Amino acid sequence: MADADDVRRVALALPHTVENPSDGFDFRVADKGFVWSYPERTPGKPRVIRLDIAVLFVGDEAEKQALLLGEPEVFFTAPGYDGLPLVLLRLAAVDLDRLTELVTDAWQMRVPDALVNDREGEPLGDRAGEPLGDRAGEPLGDRAGAGK
Repeated sequence: MADADDVRRVALALPHTVENPSDGFDFRVADKGFVWSYPERTPGKPRVIRLDIAVLFVGDEAEKQALLLGEPEVFFTAPGYDGLPLVLLRLAAVDLDRLTELVTDAWQMRVPDALVNDREGEPLGDRAGEPLGDRAGEPLGDRAGAGK
């Protein structure tokens, strides 16, 4: 079960992340938000900052719909988020590993290409198990018979 402190630890562990001053949490990379606390709005009532719900950048509408339909107990949306690549995440519904995956994915979608390799001198994909960058020291075009 994750909480706002876990979001803060995970987000701040990512390079170039800045926490915007707010009543909750609000994390950005290169001035682009990737995860923040949900500002719940109810007509006729003051806005309430929900520390138990995170707004998470997901990249596009297809990914948003996949998460909403695939895991409705974890993800949901609200009026005002229609057409935006954002989902609401129930923090209590995920463990720390899943939270780390989700926040890191959101960060990767928002970080400029120029900053991607600025994490201990290697591409992020090398640690995340994704095929980014040159692993064996050969030019990318020479790998697996490419270019032959």
